[in-house]
Amino acid sequence: QVQLVESGGGLVQAGGSLRLSCAASGRTLSMYAMGWFRQAPGKEREFVAGNSRSGGYTFYADIVKGRFTISRDNAKNTVYLQMNSLKPEDTAVYYCVGANRPFTTEAAREYDYWGQGTQVTVSS
Repeated sequence: QVQLVESGGGLVQAGGSLRLSCAASGRTLSMYAMGWFRQAPGKEREFVAGNSRSGGYTFYADIVKGRFTISRDNAKNTVYLQMNSLKPEDTAVYYCVGANRPFTTEAAREYDYWGQGTQVTVSS
């Protein structure tokens, strides 16, 4: 079983950037497809980005496409989410997720492991 710990959240002005990190422990990251979800106050949890187990395939929610980039460094057992051109509507708790399969989709039920989350707040 893998444990996921997010970091890198914080307060940023609209138009700014943040990079979230997700450190995995317990198992090697290369065993899992990885992704990011987010949940804003009063809203449902939503998919943000996904990355296949090999790292060769990435996919994004339309609302972040072109602004966010998911990547992984298996040597460091870490997944990243680079967020550029941030908007106030990106304010949410961001969760790192992992799945015991080579590929996943946007469905939360496909992910077996969830981190505790890190808060991202974008001011206008």
